[in-house]
Amino acid sequence: MHEPQPNQPQALHFGAGNIGRGFIGALLIESGYFVFFADINKKLINELNTHDSYEVHVLDKTERTEEVHSFSAASSQAGSVLHIIANPHTRLITTAVGPQVLEKIAPIIAMGIRERCAANACPLNVIACENMVDQTETLGKYVRSHLSDEENAWLAINIGFANCSVDRIIPDTSNSHNENPLDVGVEEFSEWIVDRTGLRAQIDPPIHGMALTDSLRAYIERKLFTLNCGHAIVAYLGFVHGLSRVDQALANEAVFKDVRGALRESGAALVSKHGFDAEAHERYVERVLARIANPKLHDDVVRVGRQPLRKLAKGDRLLGPMVMAREYGLLVDHLARGIAAAFLFDVKDDPQSVELIGEVDKFGIGHVVAAHTGFEEGSEEHSKIVAAYKELKAQMK
Repeated sequence: MHEPQPNQPQALHFGAGNIGRGFIGALLIESGYFVFFADINKKLINELNTHDSYEVHVLDKTERTEEVHSFSAASSQAGSVLHIIANPHTRLITTAVGPQVLEKIAPIIAMGIRERCAANACPLNVIACENMVDQTETLGKYVRSHLSDEENAWLAINIGFANCSVDRIIPDTSNSHNENPLDVGVEEFSEWIVDRTGLRAQIDPPIHGMALTDSLRAYIERKLFTLNCGHAIVAYLGFVHGLSRVDQALANEAVFKDVRGALRESGAALVSKHGFDAEAHERYVERVLARIANPKLHDDVVRVGRQPLRKLAKGDRLLGPMVMAREYGLLVDHLARGIAAAFLFDVKDDPQSVELIGEVDKFGIGHVVAAHTGFEEGSEEHSKIVAAYKELKAQMK
């Protein structure tokens, strides 16, 4: 097991998967931190503790490889995690575990903060790097529920919970036959924007690729309602057309028309709400489309489309932009088609897909669309989604 150098700044990262190793953890290590990865996967923990390094393969027009050192790993439920949190050399806790897991890791973080409070250690920041709005604030609420009033008073002064927006496409490379199972492939582009107002300590040393802002929500919604929205719609429409890879799906003329149309509709809403420059946002949309179309990512339609119920949640990547667009009286025809396609995502090893398809079979598409979108039957929005569903279902290969 590797150990940090004396007085080396340390970070604890929950989630040693591709995002943790290929994005957040890699940036922390590049910036001079020793990173402790916390995970529940015993095999992955063992691999991290037996390998001196792993490689991040940047998949762009000109491919390159970055070697990553200076890390260790432990079970996310181990007592050693408490000591890492309490250690005054630990400056930062980050996560990339999935929104549904935040509540599960909150108790161990709370116990570590209790130890840090007892030791009266220096301030610490927590940043949850999940694809959801107010992800760190949500984690903070879970953590506070496990602490006493006295401990929470100390936490309010000494522990920062800063929301963020993270953006990097990291495909599943588990079947790429790398010699080192820890190696991961990523796209060149990355963005990590953090809410400065949520911090309780200076980010020291500064983290390469991290930007601080006082107006985070605009960037979160821009990313969620553009990249995540486009990615999901490509996957669902690609599935409808019988295409297996995301880049192949976007190369399909009909899919491309709907995806670009949906992103222009969401873009009009974002410009109206947040005051983004319209021409600059159009360039952002085109860059997102180019990133999704990158054939070197070999990204799978089924992987990207997984968990359709989560992606159909209120305020998330599909319903969020459609609701926002309607609030400003804007068009939503292509967004409606993307949402409709999610109800046709029939993947037998995805429990959420099985549940959603089962609901449609049992109750009918009209009832299920109303239940999951909040659009009442007979409303214009509901009618657009149901009509698109019927049209797309008739086209399915």
